[in-house]
Amino acid sequence: MKTTLNALAEPNRLHIIELLRDGPLTVGEIADRLGLNQPQASKHLRVLSNAGFVEVNAIANRRIYKLRAEPFKELDSWLESYRNIWNERFDRLDDYLQDLQRKD
Repeated sequence: MKTTLNALAEPNRLHIIELLRDGPLTVGEIADRLGLNQPQASKHLRVLSNAGFVEVNAIANRRIYKLRAEPFKELDSWLESYRNIWNERFDRLDDYLQDLQRKD
């Protein structure tokens, strides 16, 4: 999980993830949309690839990147335990507020 969170913590990498939500893009397209030079974009894409977020398809001299679903499913599973904790706390808060309203 640490690798996953570290990969997403950097703003440019998070922006790349957001761009790829709409579909596959080449390194050049990603660099242009983020205002990065191609080596910078490639470096960020390598980190995302190592963390499992993206996969690359090489077509001639072009590298086309797309998102992989698995890391997002793992992240969602990890977050689910926290959702449960917060839902329980919100339920208790709701019960407490309803008790206060009944007393008034």
